[in-house]
Amino acid sequence: MMTLKEKHDAILAEFEPMVDPQDRFQYIIDCAKDAPSFDDSLRSDDRLVRGCTSQLWLEKSFENGRCRFQCDADAIIAKGIALLVCNYFDGALPQEILDDDVHFLASVGIDQHLSPNRRNGLGNLVKEIHAFAKKCLEKE
Repeated sequence: MMTLKEKHDAILAEFEPMVDPQDRFQYIIDCAKDAPSFDDSLRSDDRLVRGCTSQLWLEKSFENGRCRFQCDADAIIAKGIALLVCNYFDGALPQEILDDDVHFLASVGIDQHLSPNRRNGLGNLVKEIHAFAKKCLEKE
């Protein structure tokens, strides 16, 4: 599995040719359209990320010492950005997640183009991922 540093570098390389922020958002939207949606049973209140403008669900699991994440949202841009974050952290070791600051979104030019409400929702998603990683680390 790739480390978060390797994933960061891969994301930077993927977004580097897209100079226009609109191209980057279109790419994120296209990825969200291609991603599977959660089954209705996974769209439950206990999976909702609080503080998001749209409804965003996060499924978390801990398998073989690694944190696993999946997400879905009712708004396509929220789903796309959440997918980017979840795919970034998916499969990482708990300590690796806790040591990471998620600046890759700024380095690819995503977060500065988000509304304050979407930035807040993104921050809450990352907080939930970090809280889960901390719980997993305590179980080890």
